[in-house]
Amino acid sequence: MSPAATSAITAASNRFVAEHLARATTLGEQLADLVRDPDAFVAAIEQGFEDLADPVYADGSRSVAPGLGPILGVRLPLMEAAHKTFKRGTRQTSTSLLLDAMDRLLRQELREIRWFGIWNLGRLLPTDPERTWQLLRRAAREADEWITVDTLAHPYGEGILRDARRWAEIEQLVYSPSRWERRLVGSTLAAIPHVRGIPGGESPIVIERGLALTGQLIGDKEPDVQKALSWALRTFAQLDPEATTRFLESETQRARATGDGHRAWVVRDSLAKLPDDAAAYLRASLEGIRRGPGAPSTSRAAATAAAFLAPGTTPGAAQLRRTSAP
Repeated sequence: MSPAATSAITAASNRFVAEHLARATTLGEQLADLVRDPDAFVAAIEQGFEDLADPVYADGSRSVAPGLGPILGVRLPLMEAAHKTFKRGTRQTSTSLLLDAMDRLLRQELREIRWFGIWNLGRLLPTDPERTWQLLRRAAREADEWITVDTLAHPYGEGILRDARRWAEIEQLVYSPSRWERRLVGSTLAAIPHVRGIPGGESPIVIERGLALTGQLIGDKEPDVQKALSWALRTFAQLDPEATTRFLESETQRARATGDGHRAWVVRDSLAKLPDDAAAYLRASLEGIRRGPGAPSTSRAAATAAAFLAPGTTPGAAQLRRTSAP
């Protein structure tokens, strides 16, 4: 696409947002007034998002997230404007009422409505962590595309920082048969250092545990999982370049020794945030190693899950139970 065409698209997007911003703000106010009436609340957000929909944006979203599901095309600045006003209007609203409302939103098919519900879960973790976490778990189980998964990553990360026992949740997910739950592991690891207002997001323990979990999943055959792992590794590289470089050197050696294209892809996609000399060395070391069509997962998590499922493999099953116990 030419620069002129890109500029025209951006200008049209900006005009659309400017023309609909007041309506988005009004919608947030309406939702705050209706939060005590779940049926009216859901009806209002459905109608409000329909009024804010941009079919051009909906088509673009489907192109970057195939299989996205029902979507109207509400542009992010408009959703954010409605959300900001809604948060301000519900500061004194009870957590129980808000959780009831978010529960309803997470059950809707329209993706923007689900995302709006997810956005509000993080603010409810401090006052009702257990019920909020149950909603997050359910949303993760039902996720079937990467935008929803990556939207969940921030409240998942916030939940882990508020209660270290939540690490066990994503430690279990490395064995999930769902590629979206496995992607959530990498997305959450990438999101944790960006959680604001809660200490510990950039601590050495986050890097240590994050690299350990990445080490369990690297080699996964699913591109959606691979992309989340490289995202996490690029984040870690900015916080602890030495530890991340050592990790990537080890995984490069393993990829070379086994011709592992899945592992090599993740390493290559992680190099942008490494020192130039280290990145160049690792890139050269992986020359010629590519993902093959139909190649199975080579991750440690996949091997453990396979051992658990295979008949007559009691040691593997015991290992999985110990690793994934809540």
